[in-house]
Amino acid sequence: MKLSEKEALVQKLHEGLASAQIAIIADYKGLNVEQFSRLRRDLREAGADIQVVKNTLLRRASEGTSADIIRDHFKGPSAICFSATDPVLPAKVLTKFAEANDKLEIRAGVLEGKPLGAADLKALSELPSREELLAQVLSAMIAVPTGFVRVINAVPNGLVNVLTAIKDQKEAA
Repeated sequence: MKLSEKEALVQKLHEGLASAQIAIIADYKGLNVEQFSRLRRDLREAGADIQVVKNTLLRRASEGTSADIIRDHFKGPSAICFSATDPVLPAKVLTKFAEANDKLEIRAGVLEGKPLGAADLKALSELPSREELLAQVLSAMIAVPTGFVRVINAVPNGLVNVLTAIKDQKEAA
């Protein structure tokens, strides 16, 4: 790889890591091309990017970004995954893939400047997705007015029931 190509790669990685909400470093040793391509496609669908980069280039690209705090994990074969949109989806995809393929090992990650271990990333992957969380909030917001309307509606219904009972009682007498 020429020096200019390396500089362009470092610049591109630096921009991606600087704008990333989450960055995850993984060991991909033992994955074949088909498996890694499937992982890359799944991550791309989740709004994330994964790249295999030499550790020296990755160290240079991470300087001045939040990923700099996990630079101790840039050893051996490294693949860096990062996403600027949703921090949970890449963790879900990587964890699910790692469970199905024991050759992928998630080493560490950084979420908005905070370092995460492999166990932390697994816990993050078990969180509901953004859409599920929004649905839960919406249902909680709808439940309060719905309950209020039911309480208000119960007063006239109770009055109608009492009047109907009095009418039935007078008709029977």
